[in-house]
Amino acid sequence: MTMTQDMPASSGRSLIAAYRGVLNLAGRVPLSLIQLAGRIAVALVFWQSAQSKLASWPVTLQLFAFEYNLPLISPAIAAPLATAAEIVGAALLFLGLFARIGALVLLGVTAVIQIFVFPGHWGEHLMWASLLLLVFSRGAGVISLDHLADSYFGRRA
Repeated sequence: MTMTQDMPASSGRSLIAAYRGVLNLAGRVPLSLIQLAGRIAVALVFWQSAQSKLASWPVTLQLFAFEYNLPLISPAIAAPLATAAEIVGAALLFLGLFARIGALVLLGVTAVIQIFVFPGHWGEHLMWASLLLLVFSRGAGVISLDHLADSYFGRRA
């Protein structure tokens, strides 16, 4: 006997119905909730990175001089520039205020890290970029200061 002969047809249909029920439930998750989770997740990565840079600035400068070693830009300029981009981008994403600009800034940081610093970590960078592209392309969502400002100023225009 084959497996299909052992399993009654009604069981197969109920499995398919259960699967479709799960898909329908997943389809009901609000996009704004996904946008909020994505914004917070990627903002935390860059916020923590900036905080570790600020915690020991001399070590940060050494890392930029010897390990990160970006072309065409001095470590004395690259370190504060990268740190500022991480702080500002993370704050904008977390608050959902000018979130698309924050996402674009952090996409730039991610690209620099991928191309010049840690090219072997492409999987992690792709995950960050995916979340940042979600925010850049679809916005911060309803749970954001962008939405609040748009609602307030949109009515006045």
